[in-house]
Amino acid sequence: MAWIVKKHEASLTDYGTYPGARSIKDYVDNGIIILDKPSGPTCNQIDTWVKEILNINKCSHAGTLDPRATGVLVIAIENATKLMPIMLSSKKEYVGIMYLHKDVDQEKIRKVFDDFVGKVKQLPPLKSAVARRERIREIYYLEIIEIEGRNILFKVGCQAGFYVRRLAVDIGERLGVKSHLKELRRTKSGNFEEKDMITLQGLMDGVAQNKVKEVVKPMEIAMEKTRKVIVFDTTVDNVCNGSPLYTGGIARLEDNIKKGEWVAVFSNKGELIAIGKSCMKSKDMAKKKGIAVKIDRVLMKKGTYPKQ
Repeated sequence: MAWIVKKHEASLTDYGTYPGARSIKDYVDNGIIILDKPSGPTCNQIDTWVKEILNINKCSHAGTLDPRATGVLVIAIENATKLMPIMLSSKKEYVGIMYLHKDVDQEKIRKVFDDFVGKVKQLPPLKSAVARRERIREIYYLEIIEIEGRNILFKVGCQAGFYVRRLAVDIGERLGVKSHLKELRRTKSGNFEEKDMITLQGLMDGVAQNKVKEVVKPMEIAMEKTRKVIVFDTTVDNVCNGSPLYTGGIARLEDNIKKGEWVAVFSNKGELIAIGKSCMKSKDMAKKKGIAVKIDRVLMKKGTYPKQ
C-alpha cells in the first residue's frame, strides 16, 4: 500500500481512543465477528443467538448463507452495522460439491467450467430474498479441485449476490444433464478467511471467560481493502457532524483512490470516523482544493474530538 503524505502529524491530544484500548462496551458496540456458520440454522437465527450471547440490541450479517451452507459469516454489531453498504458488496469465495445425474466426459466438464468465468446472467432461485429477475454477476475464478464419478469438488470466487446453487444447475444445463449442489462452504468474505473464524461455542466461551476482545474484532479491520484517508484531529468533529471532507483536512491518503468509490475516513489514532464516496482521485485530493469525500455514514460519536 502506497501513501501520499500531505503533512506529517501524530495525534498528540487526549481525544479519541485507539481501537484496541476501547472499553469493553465500546469495543463490542463497534465490533464485528467472523463466525463459522454451522449447517442447519438460518442466518437470521444466528443473528438472534449472537444478540443473546453478547446481550446487544442489534447485529447484522454481511451476505446470507442458506441454512444448509457453512463457513465465513461476517456479523456487524450495533454501530458497526453502518458498514453494511461496503461489507455486503465484498467479494466472496466458496468451495462446493455438485452432483451430475448422469455420467459426463471429464474433458467436457472442464471446458464448460472454463466457459463460466467472467460475467454471467443469473436468475435467482425461487427461495431467495430478492426479486426473481435475471441479473448479471461476475465470476472471477472457477476451479475444479477434483472429479470423482459424478461428484465435482470446485472452488469459485465471485461478486457479491452470486448464487452458487444456481451455478450448479446452470452448469448441468450447459452439460445437458440435471445437476444440483450437494454441499457448500463459504471460505472467504471480503478480506476475511476461514483462519479468522470462531464458532458459536467459541463466542460463548470467550464471553463467559471475559475474553471478549479475543472473539470480537474492531470494525476497523473490515476496511482493510477499502481506500483510506487520514485526517487531522482538528477535522474530526466536522466530519462527525456530517460535513463533507475537504482536501485541506487530509493529512495523508492512499495513492490509488478513484473518483466515485467508497472511502474510509480515519483519525490519526486509527479510529474509523466515517465512510463516504470520493469526489476526486488521489492526486487531485493531494493538490487541489474542494470536497474530497462526500460523507455517507458517520461511525464516530459527535463530541469525541472538540469543535474547531
